[in-house]
Amino acid sequence: SWTTGGWRIPSKERGAMQTSSRNRAISWPYPRHEDFESELRGRAAAFFRARGYPVRKKYPFILADWEQWPSNIILGNVAAYVRREKEHRAEQGIGFPLHHYLHHGLSSQAMLFNLVGPLVLENDFEPIRSVLAAKGTAWGGDVVSARFEIEDRTVFNEAYGQPTSVDVVVSDGASSDLFVEAKFVEREFGGCSVFKRGDCDGRNPSERFSLCYLHHIGRTYWPLLQSHGILTPAWSASPVCPLSVYYQFFREVLFALHRNGLFVLLHDERNPTFCCSGPDGDRGLFPFLVAMLPPEIRSRVISISVQDVFQAVVTGSGRDGRHKDWTGAFAEKYGMPLPGTTKTT
Repeated sequence: SWTTGGWRIPSKERGAMQTSSRNRAISWPYPRHEDFESELRGRAAAFFRARGYPVRKKYPFILADWEQWPSNIILGNVAAYVRREKEHRAEQGIGFPLHHYLHHGLSSQAMLFNLVGPLVLENDFEPIRSVLAAKGTAWGGDVVSARFEIEDRTVFNEAYGQPTSVDVVVSDGASSDLFVEAKFVEREFGGCSVFKRGDCDGRNPSERFSLCYLHHIGRTYWPLLQSHGILTPAWSASPVCPLSVYYQFFREVLFALHRNGLFVLLHDERNPTFCCSGPDGDRGLFPFLVAMLPPEIRSRVISISVQDVFQAVVTGSGRDGRHKDWTGAFAEKYGMPLPGTTKTT
């Protein structure tokens, strides 16, 4: 027997409880993140092993050293482009942050470079245009360009520290720019660092901005939330500050709105954190957080999947032969099905 809460539970009953709990866990109708990530770790490890890349002994899905990050990029010319762009911006005093785990096989930044980098070099944005069109969003003119890791300290008056950085901004000079945030195996949108450090109790400052340390030092998050109509009565009714946990989402949505653009979440459809479906309807952070926005803004906040963009790339490349030099390796590395098949490579 063992005791819990002051009650002694016989071994037989304890075993029945454990079996029932396990059965219920197995029958949970939504995907589990750990299953998704475990499979992809195995794929990344196999990808590196097949190419003879040095990896960490304990974590074979991570390259041995950060400096090896170019080996995490499928095309050498994409890796070279990233290097040149970083050096060029450094000469201009402009940031181009390469992530701390860019050498990780499941790095979302590396995945984005692998998926969108070739489109940038080939000036081929038709796959993104077609995926948005399928979502009901008409976008894109004749001349399209894209830049990775875009910063603008003036939007939120971020005078020091790491400013808000958007993973990639796609522009055609005519339509609204696309401000794209890429998520791969992440389990969250980043929260507020002030709250995480223990310097904030997380109470909602919607009706008294002075409660927010970031507002106190001059950041303009709360005035912009107000000016874009996001501070609805529903926000004020919550005792908890939405930015304490979902800081990154609302900050990047505001960034896009301030620049008269569209916020686009590019996510892996197998990751249940951001979007998934089940018997009780859509779940995930994206539908949950979009519901916290006023209806007139929701059409400017869109989600598209890595799978949809990749499928559009492969289908389109069949017409002119472009992208055949990397799509097979992308399917292998990330477990993506190729068009006309139900199995991953």
